[in-house]
Amino acid sequence: MIDLYTDSSPNGFKATIALEETVLDYTLHHVQIEQSDHQQPAFLKLNPHGRIPVITDSETGVTLFESAAILLYIAEKSGQLLPQSLQERWQALQWLQFHASSMGPVFGQRVHFEIFAEKRLPEAIARYQKLTDDIYHVLDQRLREADYFAGPDYSIADIAAFGWTHITQICGFNFDQYAHLTAWHQRIASRPAVQRGIALPAPATGP
Repeated sequence: MIDLYTDSSPNGFKATIALEETVLDYTLHHVQIEQSDHQQPAFLKLNPHGRIPVITDSETGVTLFESAAILLYIAEKSGQLLPQSLQERWQALQWLQFHASSMGPVFGQRVHFEIFAEKRLPEAIARYQKLTDDIYHVLDQRLREADYFAGPDYSIADIAAFGWTHITQICGFNFDQYAHLTAWHQRIASRPAVQRGIALPAPATGP
């Protein structure tokens, strides 16, 4: 049995979506960040960095944090969400890495500087707006070539990217001018497991 410790966030939604897609048995624990649950000793034993999501698996004894690692674990355990062909599998892994090294850091910083920072810094806001648009362009170009990031099949790379595109839309960082990215986002958002995943443990409502 997997225990998932999470809150409503782009990283948290990746784990809930993947677990809902694969129908693995899991128990959800709501780590309420606004109440500082993530800073409590019991949670810090699971992740000393104090970030969600975290999973523990009583069947294997594995404890994992970092959403990309969790997605890979769920895919391996379930035998789903990673293509079998070598080329498509590595496409999925490449775009999973792109999400972790580019999408997450850039979009997260834009959310901070544009929405949550106590002092508005126009240069920082402009910088991250441009970097966000550059990433939208890269994603759109890939999705011009294929329905999903790995190729013809839905994978953990799509779940990872959707976690962030879902939140950026909530925050008003729209990408309507990118037709292929928009069509992909709508395809993912229409999946029943995705709709369940973004409502757990509670829907994100924005700042």
